[in-house]
Amino acid sequence: MSAYGTTRHHGQPSANSTPASTTLFRRLTWEGTVPLEIRVDSKELPANSDRGLECYYIQAPRVSYLPLLMPEIRRFLMDVVFDEAAGKMLKEEEWWFESEEGTLLKWHWPIGLIYDNHIISASIRPPSQTSTSHYNLQVTPLKLILHLASPPTEKLLLSPSAESCKQAFMGQLKEADFIRWGNTKRMTGLRKQDQDGIWEGIKEHNFDDYWRVASKVVPTTAPARSNSPPPSTNPSMHARPPSTDPQSAPDRDNAYNVRSVPVRLYLPDGPVMQDVVSPTLEDGSAHTLVHYLSTHLPLLFPPAPYSGPELAYAMMHGVLVPPDAEMAWLGACMAGADGWVSLCVGIVR
Repeated sequence: MSAYGTTRHHGQPSANSTPASTTLFRRLTWEGTVPLEIRVDSKELPANSDRGLECYYIQAPRVSYLPLLMPEIRRFLMDVVFDEAAGKMLKEEEWWFESEEGTLLKWHWPIGLIYDNHIISASIRPPSQTSTSHYNLQVTPLKLILHLASPPTEKLLLSPSAESCKQAFMGQLKEADFIRWGNTKRMTGLRKQDQDGIWEGIKEHNFDDYWRVASKVVPTTAPARSNSPPPSTNPSMHARPPSTDPQSAPDRDNAYNVRSVPVRLYLPDGPVMQDVVSPTLEDGSAHTLVHYLSTHLPLLFPPAPYSGPELAYAMMHGVLVPPDAEMAWLGACMAGADGWVSLCVGIVR
């Protein structure tokens, strides 16, 4: 069994633009892990493999991706399971995953989102006898089947390689950037070294390296203060480039001043919903999760004055989200590493 260190390098928080509470929630989100049980398809094991040890357990980072686990899984299989000669014949770029139920896994989704999507899909099936919660949120390993050949490329669209995963990840970041600001200048304005660095932060599971770049793109919850001292001239992990916008930088970068919050709704065994989500309502009040859900899914989240039983729940990063959570705050503090607020909707049993 393997477990990633939650954060490999702990740097000092910046004294500039990111409040300590924001950094705390970002770090908690980053350090989340999920248990995986990975079993090689018995029909595809090479000759002379040890068939009693083809199962591998790992506590994987929620923000990581399945293709990034391949090197570690291969090392285990080569050391313990595969015959050396036969193992060398296998091509890692042809490996792919499906769930125990036979569902092809979306390798370009973060591992935490795959896990949460599995949980909400289980919420519409009969509960197990061991379930003790009406939410049916049992923390058990997600059982995956690893195939060693013949990937269904017509369904995977791209080969499940680390490089393809990087391309998909950067595409998600740019799309989220456009939804927030109405353009992708913040992402496309990054130096290539920074664009590569943000992906390296994901690969190495390094919070500081990731946020050193991401903080230039993601909004902050820091309020604008006219009496704030000028920012330090020293480079900082969370420092933003100086603004030439006539609007003050804290105002411009505030989560409540974005054009829209990048949000996706994931339904059990169903479609993914995406819509424009303003950080504030027409009356200027904050746009809350309960308002968003009752507007988009009124049958599952009936609007007030509904007083009946709870029908559904919303989950992010394995945590039930309070109904009064503000969408702008979720976008700044609890978005995934790809920039998206991914809300998984489960059914209350």
